[in-house]
Amino acid sequence: MEAYTKGFCLLGLLVFVSISEIHRVAGAGECGRSTTPDNEALKLIPCASAAQDENAKVSSSCCAQVQKLGKNPSCLCAVMLSNTAKLSGADPKVAVTIPKRCNLSTRPVGYKCGPYTLP
Repeated sequence: MEAYTKGFCLLGLLVFVSISEIHRVAGAGECGRSTTPDNEALKLIPCASAAQDENAKVSSSCCAQVQKLGKNPSCLCAVMLSNTAKLSGADPKVAVTIPKRCNLSTRPVGYKCGPYTLP
């Protein structure tokens, strides 16, 4: 009976560890485990007008944030297509041009961002 109880406890522990590992992997999104594209989009508030009008001047603070996010192209893309960006009035066709308009030499040129391609 004692061996059965120990075996059952060990099995329960293995199931618990497996489930927690699955949730940990599932929790890691485009921008990592500690944030979401919607949260990261809030950091791009200085880019609001530049994301709505391709002729608008892109501020240096916008470019600095885009450069940070551009180190992870999948996160940058997810941010540009996020619900927060959409609700702010950002036009994805215009938003994907911001890295180029910032003259970022390390921008992910040609990266496919949904139906858009980063120039």
